[in-house]
Amino acid sequence: MAHKKGQGSVRNGRDSLAKRRGLKAYGGQAVTVGSIIVTQCGTKFSPGRFVRLAKDSSIFALVDGKVYFDQAGKRINVEPTDPNATQVC
Repeated sequence: MAHKKGQGSVRNGRDSLAKRRGLKAYGGQAVTVGSIIVTQCGTKFSPGRFVRLAKDSSIFALVDGKVYFDQAGKRINVEPTDPNATQVC
């Protein structure tokens, strides 16, 4: 009697789901407080003004405003709609 399984589908079908990483808000797009701008592994993008880096390296907005990039598209900032906004620590 054979002790090996045949060429069936018993050992297939255990692929992981896609993580849907990447940009969620683009340059010039409006964001609200707490909106995720980028989901990433590591720090491909770095946080700038009015954004913070989350524990899982996601970048999110601290104020309402528009997203803009600088440093050749590697740093993400938010231009606040409120002119009296100050950098939040």
